[in-house]
Amino acid sequence: MSVTLEVTFAPAEFDALARRDLSGAVCVVFDVLRATSSMTAALANGAREIVPLADIPAAVALRRARPEVLLAGERNGLRIRADLTGSVDFDLGNSPREFTPERVRGRSLAMTTTNGTRALRACAGALRILVGGFVNLGAVVRVIERQRPAQLILVGSGTLEQAAFEDTLAAGALVDVLWPLYANGQVADSAPIARHLYRRFANDVPAALALGRNGRRLLAQPELHEDVAFCAQRDVFDLVGELQTDGAVRLCSEK
Repeated sequence: MSVTLEVTFAPAEFDALARRDLSGAVCVVFDVLRATSSMTAALANGAREIVPLADIPAAVALRRARPEVLLAGERNGLRIRADLTGSVDFDLGNSPREFTPERVRGRSLAMTTTNGTRALRACAGALRILVGGFVNLGAVVRVIERQRPAQLILVGSGTLEQAAFEDTLAAGALVDVLWPLYANGQVADSAPIARHLYRRFANDVPAALALGRNGRRLLAQPELHEDVAFCAQRDVFDLVGELQTDGAVRLCSEK
C-alpha cells in the first residue's frame, strides 16, 4: 500500500483539513509554544485528562457542570482572567512549568488556547490524533513506527492565522526521523520543506525557537521567557497524549 506524508503549516488550513476524510489518517498536532508541550507536561505529571475547548465560554461552562475541573489556557500568551471570562480567573495559564504534580495530579483540566486547541479539533475524525512536541518527539516516533500509518499528517498550529517557525521545525524533526518509512511514498512538498528547515537548525533548537514570533514574544516577558528553553528540550517526557473520541486528551495506548 502506498503511504502519504504531509505537513500543514497554518490555521488557514484548518477548515480544509476538517472537511477531508481523515478516517485512515494519523494526525500529529504541534503547538510547541506552548499548548502541546503543556498538555504533555500535564500528563507526565499525573493529570487524568485534558479537554481541549475552542473558546472561553465552553471552558467556563464545563467548569460549571464539573466543579472539580481545573481551568487552563491563555489569550495573547497570558493566563485568562475574570475580565475575559466574566466570572472566574483560570487556575492555570499555558506555561508547561505550571503543570506540576502538586497542581495537576489526578485532575481533569479544561484547556483553551489561541491555536493549539483549534488544531486538535480540526483533526476530528482522524484515525488517531497525537499530541506532539520536541519534549516527547521520541515517544511520538515509537507510536508511529509501531503502527506505520498509511496516511500521516503533521499539523502545525501556527500563530494568529499564519505559520509558526517552531511548529514547522518540530514537524521537520519528526519527518527527518521517519523519512526512511515515507520517502518512497506520496510525499507532499511541505514535508521536505519542514525537514530541511529542521536540518538547518538541528544543532541549536533553543536558539532557533527564539527566531520565531512566538519565541520572541515569550522571551520578552520575564515570567514566561523560561518556557522557550523548556519547550526546546528533546525527549524529556516518554509519553504521548492522544485525543480520544470523547474529546479528552489522555495517555495513548500504543497500538
